[in-house]
Amino acid sequence: MNGVAIHAERDLAFASEADAVLIGSGSKTRELVKDQGLLDSIKLDPSRQLIGAQCSGTLLLAKLGLLGDRPACTDVTTKPWVIEAGVRVLDQPFYAEGNIATAGGCLAQQYLAAWVLLRAGSREDAEYALEYVAPVGEKALYSRRAITNVELYLTSEMVMGVGGAR
Repeated sequence: MNGVAIHAERDLAFASEADAVLIGSGSKTRELVKDQGLLDSIKLDPSRQLIGAQCSGTLLLAKLGLLGDRPACTDVTTKPWVIEAGVRVLDQPFYAEGNIATAGGCLAQQYLAAWVLLRAGSREDAEYALEYVAPVGEKALYSRRAITNVELYLTSEMVMGVGGAR
């Protein structure tokens, strides 16, 4: 989009080996989810991986059958297609259940980042990373807002590693 080229460091099969997989958004997602060969090549396992999606990435999770009956977040453009895929779309920026999280809106990416940091690291890790990238003069507020939104969906067993085990 807009002439930006991104070159993969690894092929898509590597996603099945990763501890965490975050699926972004893109203008071609609707076309990509019609490619059954592509969908068949994506092997994700929420029993051992943290899986998150933002905006149209939520449509990909729906088409992969990973959302099940859980509700999800997405952007307003993708919302009709996610609903058409059988998913109840929430009017909020972030939702997580177990090892799957979704975010709606480009600026909601901070919630996915905080979720992974809280699940795979610690609160201190999340605060440090979020404050590092936060706007000057808003560092503590930015970090606190992101962590507060994410912690609503975590149990104490979930912090410090996927599924609670580190």
